[in-house]
Amino acid sequence: MRPILRRPGRSLALPELPEVETVRRDLAATLAGVLVSAVSVTGLRSTRRHPTAASFSAALAGRRLVGFERRGKYLLVILEPAAVLVVHLRMSGQLRLAAGPDVPLAKHSHVVIDLDDGRQLRFVDPRTFGELFVTTPDVPELAQLGVDALAVTQPELTRLLAGRRARIKVALSDQRIIAGIGNIYSDEILWTAGVRGTRPAGALRPVEIGRLHGAIGAVLGAAVESRGSSLRDQQYVDLGGLTGSYQERHAVYGREGLPCPRCGRPIRRIVVAQRSHFWCRCCR
Repeated sequence: MRPILRRPGRSLALPELPEVETVRRDLAATLAGVLVSAVSVTGLRSTRRHPTAASFSAALAGRRLVGFERRGKYLLVILEPAAVLVVHLRMSGQLRLAAGPDVPLAKHSHVVIDLDDGRQLRFVDPRTFGELFVTTPDVPELAQLGVDALAVTQPELTRLLAGRRARIKVALSDQRIIAGIGNIYSDEILWTAGVRGTRPAGALRPVEIGRLHGAIGAVLGAAVESRGSSLRDQQYVDLGGLTGSYQERHAVYGREGLPCPRCGRPIRRIVVAQRSHFWCRCCR
């Protein structure tokens, strides 16, 4: 088990893009082509967009899992016949793959998906903010999402931030602008770019937007390769129940009072839009 950070303050960030992308890759590597043979729902809040547990089960059972995509923080399981299973893990949701029904259910297992090869895909969610729903292939429910953080170009970022009075910390975490970044990675990206999080997004100079764009790709890419970050109470784990390791590389997040890796001065914490924001006064 890798080291897990405690959650500092009121930052309800995970899982973000790197954690969801890790789960997506795990799903693609292990479940492509399997058929859903049955569905059991014991936590109605987890399938709340469907009127009943039976309607969710009927929408999913009998379909084959043929693709796995991600939009921001949302997982999209492409189904055959044509439909999409959307999974939003939010604060504490987990997808766990079990070898079969004999494997004991974890506490807070609200949805169990039986597969035709005998395995089970289980949705575990202690805080019950996450959800699953089956929808049409165009996924109209996600129409308001902004450009994916791993796909945004520098010209797009310039356009998206132009004229915005919101603080750049807030703008980066706004899923309608850029999808996938939350409280943790916005802090890491801003520190990497040397941009103070409380500045108005529209006030950034072209050179700063260039650094910010580079930091988005670098930080998120490294976090994906490290299989995400794990904070103790937010309970992010991958499909096999293992934690990520990127928390070991956090430069500022959760490190209030500790030395900045760049200049050695203490990391500070302030509250921005009711979220903890960790930053270095010298390095921004």
